[in-house]
Amino acid sequence: MISNDIRTGFLNYFKKNSHKLVPSSPVFPHDDPTLLFINAGMNQFKDVFLGIRKRPYTKATSSQKCIRAGGKHNDLENVGFTKRHLTFFEMLGNFSFGDYFKKEAIAFAFDVTKNVFGFDMDKVWVSVYKDDDDSFALWEKYIPKNRIVKMGKEDNFWAMGDTGPCGPCSELYYDLGDKISDAKSPADDISGDRYLEFWNLVFMQYNQQEDGSMIPLPKPCVDTGAGLERVIALKMGVDNIFHIDIFQEIIKEIEKISNKKYDKNNIETYPAFHVIADHIRTLAFSIADGIMPSNVDKGYVIRKILRRAFRYGKILGLNKPFLAKLLPTVIHVMGDSFEELKINEKRTKEIITLEEESFIKNLERGGNILNDIIKNAKNDNKIIKGEDAFKLKDTYGFPVEEVLLIAKDEHLQVDLKTFNKLEEEAKERSRSAMDKVSQRFDENFFSDFSKTHPPTIFVGHHDYECESKIISIIKGDHFTDELKENELGILVLDKTSFYAEKGGQIGDSGVISFGNDEFIVKDTQEPFPGVITHIGKVKKGSFTKQKKILAKINIEKRKNIERNHSATHLLHYALQKVLGEHIKQKGSLVDDTRLRFDFDHHKALSKKEIREIERLINKKIRENIKVSDYEISYEDAQMDKSIKQFFGEKYFDKVRVIDMEFSKELCGGSHTKHTGELGYFRIFKESSIAAGIRRIEAVSASYAEDFVYDSEDLIESIANTLKVPTPKLEEKIQSITQEIKDLQKELKSFKKLKSKELIKNLIDKKQKVGKFDIVFEEIEMDPKELISFTSDVMNTLKSGIVVLATKLDSKCQFAIQVANDAIENNIFANDLIKTIAPLIQGGGGGKKDQAQAGGKDNTKIKDAFEALKTHLEST
Repeated sequence: MISNDIRTGFLNYFKKNSHKLVPSSPVFPHDDPTLLFINAGMNQFKDVFLGIRKRPYTKATSSQKCIRAGGKHNDLENVGFTKRHLTFFEMLGNFSFGDYFKKEAIAFAFDVTKNVFGFDMDKVWVSVYKDDDDSFALWEKYIPKNRIVKMGKEDNFWAMGDTGPCGPCSELYYDLGDKISDAKSPADDISGDRYLEFWNLVFMQYNQQEDGSMIPLPKPCVDTGAGLERVIALKMGVDNIFHIDIFQEIIKEIEKISNKKYDKNNIETYPAFHVIADHIRTLAFSIADGIMPSNVDKGYVIRKILRRAFRYGKILGLNKPFLAKLLPTVIHVMGDSFEELKINEKRTKEIITLEEESFIKNLERGGNILNDIIKNAKNDNKIIKGEDAFKLKDTYGFPVEEVLLIAKDEHLQVDLKTFNKLEEEAKERSRSAMDKVSQRFDENFFSDFSKTHPPTIFVGHHDYECESKIISIIKGDHFTDELKENELGILVLDKTSFYAEKGGQIGDSGVISFGNDEFIVKDTQEPFPGVITHIGKVKKGSFTKQKKILAKINIEKRKNIERNHSATHLLHYALQKVLGEHIKQKGSLVDDTRLRFDFDHHKALSKKEIREIERLINKKIRENIKVSDYEISYEDAQMDKSIKQFFGEKYFDKVRVIDMEFSKELCGGSHTKHTGELGYFRIFKESSIAAGIRRIEAVSASYAEDFVYDSEDLIESIANTLKVPTPKLEEKIQSITQEIKDLQKELKSFKKLKSKELIKNLIDKKQKVGKFDIVFEEIEMDPKELISFTSDVMNTLKSGIVVLATKLDSKCQFAIQVANDAIENNIFANDLIKTIAPLIQGGGGGKKDQAQAGGKDNTKIKDAFEALKTHLEST
């Protein structure tokens, strides 16, 4: 396929030119709260561009998976109706982190465009920033001067945000000819249809300050991005992105499934083919990367995309779940380049199908609500309220276009002013959530301190105590020279055995001492890189700066923490073995009493699966496998697929590996020396904490034994209460359960008999008010059963009105049933209940045939009956 040839050709070109080939990051940003989805190739290198961290290479290339469907970059509503917009696309890029700059970047771009993309260079145009004479002069070596245009800041100047790296950019365009428009250059092509931009070269050479001034960066960088799909379209000579090979393969499959022929000229159906073909790629990649459809954040956007695809499927006659049937085709055309699609195929199919089934139910429910909205609109100025239209779109997935069409058919209008206001408010909330934070270096409490003090050396992985020296003391919110007896404070040491809380593992506690002087450490934190703070209180004596001390952790607590941390690694391993390789850690907590492990999975674990996980872990514990730890370069770790690493963690150039032979993970935490030290492992709770996120809580060692003993004690206590031996407990419970069922059956029969007798007695007491038979009576009954019992009385009475009341403490409940003959005479239950409600200091409502009310004053029941009688006599 041309798409594969271009992707491979681009990456190989830069690899041959000494660039590090870096795999695409997942489509969700793992450590950037300013982004909803990855939307550019440079996102995964952002920290490098900002100078926050370094990588073991200075030149890189990648083909990055991108999604533009939320926040600032949102193409969702345009997809299907334009020739260019997509929610998912690939961004080819080459990057320089202080290595080469404009000269080499421009030379690379020209060479790739000519010899890899194979474009007709007579049709290639270039734009540069109006003040960037350097780039203009460099391009003149490759492109005629009359095809180089200078453009303003809006088009040719890039900034990461209001502050931070920025610089001029140079864009490459392909001229599609005067058949598109008579624009003479990219500067004149307002629509961008004739001169199609396909590559952007960003030259980061300044650091923009808050006052707007720009300081030259010490090492300028290069960030480039070329949209793969757009390059393919130009290569294939098609004017519509959906006519490239990738999409045509998917569209052919949609034709088979729908039994409808794709016709690019059929405006009724071609948008449906386009929407589905685009959206299935977004769904496949996002779910494979761990995003679950939900009602919040990224999951909400993915759910909207799935529902939009399904709605457009209905246009093609696809009314049952169908999207999962397209996955094999997506994997066929893209799976060789993105292995995660193959690995997660089964799970992705399950999730998509479950979501479609859920949406079908929503549509059915929404359809009923739509009918109610139409009915209300016909009785209310023939206008569908903007709030209702927005609810249909936002909650039930009805696009406003559908609501408008339905309204037209029903001769109704839609309050679009209110709808648009609510829509804009929703977008503003989304934008607010995505507001970019100011890019600056850390300026917190320990910033200046870290410049004049070396980082604290941590020796606690292998030494539980160490001799050290106090290099700083904090009391309250300021640095001080001394902490006295009973004072609270923080000690910073030059070396420590105390582990600072991170990676889900709690901080150590223990004692810092010198002779008889003691500082009790309650917690250990790392508020700034390299600064480990020991938080606690002076129990005896005093502590001053430069004082030599002994730092000793609570060893028993640490050993329990080590067991539970190693247990999380075993649990992660077992989950992947039992549930599948899609399992990814989403969070954890490791303390000295238990462990908590969050992971992505779309359904609850069965009892059988939990037992299988426990058995596998306990087997590995009994094997007493050696647990090794060692450091390797982050680059080597990325290349080793057997090592688990977690998105959300920031890794340095050197990373620590916890190696259990069968399981390897990047981890900076504390661990046992052998798996056998865990002793025993049990899961005591499995639950859901969010859509698609499960949580396991578990215990190890003596706490796992206590869990078993507690369970045994509970069983023994129940057996003693029921006066049976433990082995006979299940049999006894089954016997009691059956006895309860039999008694419930007898009680139901008895209630039914008593109910018939009560109904007969009530009807015998009926009164004639006007021309209707009416039952007025206070009875003893559960208020929850009153309304249904009133219906039972009416079913026997057949005509007239039934009004029943019951007391509950000082309160009361009324229920009214009105037969058809009374309704025909304009006597309605919901009107009658309004007569009663004020008298009993309550409120209620209902329909024409049935209504109910509750009140605070049960002394007014008789007054209410009399008021109703008077009202009916006057009707």
